Amino acid sequence: MENKSPFLDTLFLLRKEGALTVFSDLKTLTKKEENEAEDFFESEFEKERLDFLSDQIRYNKEAAIWAAKILYHSAQLYLIRKDTAKDLESLIPQYKGEKDVSAILSADLSLRFLPQLLDALQIADSIDPLVKMLENILHQFHYSAIGLDLNLEKINWKEELKDKTYRKLYLERIVEKKAYKLAEIPYINQLLIAEFGMYKDIFWRELKIIEN
Repeated sequence: MENKSPFLDTLFLLRKEGALTVFSDLKTLTKKEENEAEDFFESEFEKERLDFLSDQIRYNKEAAIWAAKILYHSAQLYLIRKDTAKDLESLIPQYKGEKDVSAILSADLSLRFLPQLLDALQIADSIDPLVKMLENILHQFHYSAIGLDLNLEKINWKEELKDKTYRKLYLERIVEKKAYKLAEIPYINQLLIAEFGMYKDIFWRELKIIEN
């Protein structure tokens, strides 16, 4: 990270301190910046793997860099909107790769910060086309959006959460964010209640038990 760049500085500071730096102009990213970001996110992924308790989920550099670009460009577009409308599709592209658990968790290294940015964009201009684009991305990568009020009614949760590591992480984040809407989906509710056992009131006293 010796050769400083707005892209790398933004990602590094956000991951380390939770602070977002917004620079005053949009610059084209270099291959060197992308390669350095790939290495940085791989090291961050390996740190978080310690919480996965699984060595089966691999780092997906394609998903990690795609998500990093989405976050970086969204942050810059929050400030810089002059003559950018024509570039939105190229700056905020949809994910084209396979969306498996590896991709979801690799992308989450950046996308977990996107809901706060989306909130700021909605306050600034709720009909901004960028808002809808980011909502669509978070709908696809909804693990990173837990806590947001998204319409996820069409998801087959038994299929979605079939991977035991992803299921564990998804449930933990629901509890962390106190995401009631998700927690009261019958299938997820059953999983949570089973995990809580007799300690349900300690973990989440207010959560209703949903009967099928």
